[in-house]
Amino acid sequence: MEEQTIVLIVGAGPAGLATAACLAQLSIPYVIIERENCSASLWRNRAYDRLKLHLAKEFCKLPHMSYPADAPTYIPKDQFVKYLDSYIERFDIQPKYSTAIESCTHDEGKDCWISLACDVTTSVVVRYKSKFLVVASGENSAANIPVIPGLHDFTGEAIHSSLYKSGAAYSGKNALVVGCGNSGMEIAYDLASHGANTSIVVRSPVHVMTKEIIRLGMTLVQHTPVNIVDDLLVRMSNFVFGDLSRHGIVKPKAGPLLLKEKTGRSAVIDVGTFGLIKKGIIKVHGNISKINGNVVEFEDKKESSFDVIVFATGYKSMANTWLKNGESMLNNDGLPKKEFPNHWKGANGLYCAGLARRGLAGIAIDAKNIANDILSTYNTHRFEMN
Repeated sequence: MEEQTIVLIVGAGPAGLATAACLAQLSIPYVIIERENCSASLWRNRAYDRLKLHLAKEFCKLPHMSYPADAPTYIPKDQFVKYLDSYIERFDIQPKYSTAIESCTHDEGKDCWISLACDVTTSVVVRYKSKFLVVASGENSAANIPVIPGLHDFTGEAIHSSLYKSGAAYSGKNALVVGCGNSGMEIAYDLASHGANTSIVVRSPVHVMTKEIIRLGMTLVQHTPVNIVDDLLVRMSNFVFGDLSRHGIVKPKAGPLLLKEKTGRSAVIDVGTFGLIKKGIIKVHGNISKINGNVVEFEDKKESSFDVIVFATGYKSMANTWLKNGESMLNNDGLPKKEFPNHWKGANGLYCAGLARRGLAGIAIDAKNIANDILSTYNTHRFEMN
């Protein structure tokens, strides 16, 4: 089977949906394919129950559609999924679900992209021919678990955060969370709140903020130099949380907004975790050196036994496994070579959306840039792909 389209979008998460909506607004034909059987599978199937968007809703909307007027400032997971469903309906986005991309190759002779995708329900392979290709498969397409000596022989339960739903199943058990980002800190809080004996591995320096402090910072930075805003945010954080270094938590040298801008690493938005750390209810450990049975040994030589380890160690892009001519845009990790905001465009009609570690606000910027850039070429001359 073969299909032709002007734009092929790979991935029906928020980035793919946003790009589709922007193309639809400009009347540019596209096809959007998705390997899962639903849109935004990460949000629907791989997010823990208590998750809310960590940033205020004004920083988390997709192009051309705001949240309902009565939506809370910080959107719960289920309401965000409903928002995406409404978005799909409003812009008449019709993803081809259960369609797994196998390869995308640029045909220089015909100046088009040849993409092979397999219908996972029928095993039928479809050949797509498109002038433009948008990589929207996400930086979160595959779970990332670090290599730890002895992990394969761990006698307890070891799961990635994508499989974690609630701490209710772990009441009274010894639980270790690996990773000190927003997911790790929130999962540690959830476990402790459900009565698990909870510890967390903090492997790197981290900024700790309240959601109100970050919201203020993101508002101020639109009109004030980032170094001035960062200095204010750090002072406010110190006032609220005090010195956390004695609890094993150290601040990075760069300020929270600059760090996000340069590395994509977010500040941790506290949901109550640090109060429990101060009280000793959640214990902080450094890096793991090895695992023996159910005993975890840390780099300071301390040991503890655990029933469950939750790896909140993030995800990785898998785009390089199927994109065969992406050298102009992506590095060996499947992430953009160029820094934000110039990361979204490669050569020969290749684009990426949602790979710059800028969250939903970054996705909205990417989608608009991509659609407008395609329009400028699309209007210059119509394409015939033989």
